[in-house]
Amino acid sequence: MKVIVAAFISAFLFGVGLALAGMTLPGKVIGFLDLTGNWDPSLALVMVGAITVHAVSFRLIMKRPSPLFSPKFLVPTRRDIDAKLVVGSLIFGVGWGLGGFCPGPALVAFATGQPKVLYFVASMCAGVVFHRLYSKVITK
Repeated sequence: MKVIVAAFISAFLFGVGLALAGMTLPGKVIGFLDLTGNWDPSLALVMVGAITVHAVSFRLIMKRPSPLFSPKFLVPTRRDIDAKLVVGSLIFGVGWGLGGFCPGPALVAFATGQPKVLYFVASMCAGVVFHRLYSKVITK
């Protein structure tokens, strides 16, 4: 139960932060990507703030003997760059640029019920399902 409460509080704070920063508005993302027009640097400022908080928090948390709700830290150890990573990053970037949403802010904006958000989240979910089905076919 503690894990569920902690996850809910974390997700809620993340969503509030995204909403307050305006990251649930596709115009912010499109404005950030529009380097030759009316460029909006606010997304870069949000990213710098998030990276700073993460860098400090990560160092402090990793000094602990273990996480709060797990017996050990599960930190990725892979450092290689393969074709799946590159292609996935490209698909992610194109979807982000065309839709104006990143997955996190899209899920927060889903509560608005706006058709553009609903289409984006539905497409994102379809992409996840397609990937899982495709991965099962490829690994057989």
